[in-house]
Amino acid sequence: MDVKIQKVTDPAFQKYGRVLTQYYDLSDLLEAMENTPLPDDVIYEPSVKELEALPIYKAMTNSVFGGLPIQIGYCNGHNHLLNALEYHRSSEINVAVTDLILLIGSQQDIEEDYTYDTSKVEAFFLPAGTMAECYGTTLHYAPCGVDGNGFRCVVVLPKDTNLPLEEKPMGAKEDSLLTARNKWLIAHQDAGIENAFAGLKGKNISVK
Repeated sequence: MDVKIQKVTDPAFQKYGRVLTQYYDLSDLLEAMENTPLPDDVIYEPSVKELEALPIYKAMTNSVFGGLPIQIGYCNGHNHLLNALEYHRSSEINVAVTDLILLIGSQQDIEEDYTYDTSKVEAFFLPAGTMAECYGTTLHYAPCGVDGNGFRCVVVLPKDTNLPLEEKPMGAKEDSLLTARNKWLIAHQDAGIENAFAGLKGKNISVK
């Protein structure tokens, strides 16, 4: 294990996000997620109609996202490595269906050449049944499982986030990080992510 595991209730998490406890009954969402795949690798689905048909979809649209159109999807599988960090121009809501670990950092720590030192990454335990908001300046990627187990995680974002780009801009230096709509990504060379900017320097952090 390359990093200390903290709790999302610890003060250290407050600069990255917040735990949402006052909003919703998650029971229908958690139950629906039990029918989603749990592969040996990692799968991400940005928008799942069965999840978006639940009452929580309207509640989150109107409350957490202030009326903006949203999408509800999931990230499931088995993972114990950092591999990459991404950020959006928006918060991301994660609902832990199983216990999981978030590996996160701060956009403010990205260097001028868009490299990032992985020694600055922090790890936080998100227990099953917990909803957390990660702010737009929080670097994140696929969650990690606990003790080698698989994980299931609901992912809520503004509509069309992570869908394919209609056009790849080539003006600003930051454009080299743009891999999908509203998704800027910095990868670790060891992860071998195709067409991604390999700007993570240091260890490919492991929680195993």
